[in-house]
Amino acid sequence: MDRTSARKSRHISESTTTRLSIYLRCLTTLDQTGVETISSKDLAGQFHLNSALIRKDLAYFGEFGVRGVGYNVRELRQQVIRILGLDRDLRVVIVGAGNLGLALSDYRGFNSEGCRIVALLDNAPAKVGTASRGGIPVRHIDEIERLVRDERVNIAVLAVPAGSAQTLLDRVVGAGVRAVLNFVPERLRAPEGVSLKDVDLKIQIEGLAFSLARSPEGS
Repeated sequence: MDRTSARKSRHISESTTTRLSIYLRCLTTLDQTGVETISSKDLAGQFHLNSALIRKDLAYFGEFGVRGVGYNVRELRQQVIRILGLDRDLRVVIVGAGNLGLALSDYRGFNSEGCRIVALLDNAPAKVGTASRGGIPVRHIDEIERLVRDERVNIAVLAVPAGSAQTLLDRVVGAGVRAVLNFVPERLRAPEGVSLKDVDLKIQIEGLAFSLARSPEGS
């Protein structure tokens, strides 16, 4: 990536980042099926994407395709992995070993493309010392500082009751974590320099309910 592209990439929107993740999934599928090259038009047609938007998104980071030939699937996949920062070793802890935390720990997508879940954290005596079905150990929340230091944890996932979410967010941030994925349906406050992304499933369901209520079939 040249200096101009690097400067541009500092101002990339979240929607562009989300699309890059979608492109990565598509390119992974193509690579696994043996496709070597593909044009933006064919990529868009196969996966119901927008070819102009694909070209625009990728242009923020450099020139990857060859006119009249298209993109080398494997090379472009590696470039997108690099752009997204997935070429580094990302260590993740999940705070909360309830049903959601356990389900997330065994989700294959969290243990791929450079990401690895190192532990679940909880304070329930019945859970500490056990493991998820996939073998992720459940450790006591009081180990968070040592775990972050020893395992070089980059990301924390919050899957805890709403009442304790802010306290636990403050604790993982205090331990040195600078990126948090929040599954708690509550607006949390993170200090400057900490990336906090909310995943509120209830809001998504309510959005679908809104669409259904205004569709001809839903009225």
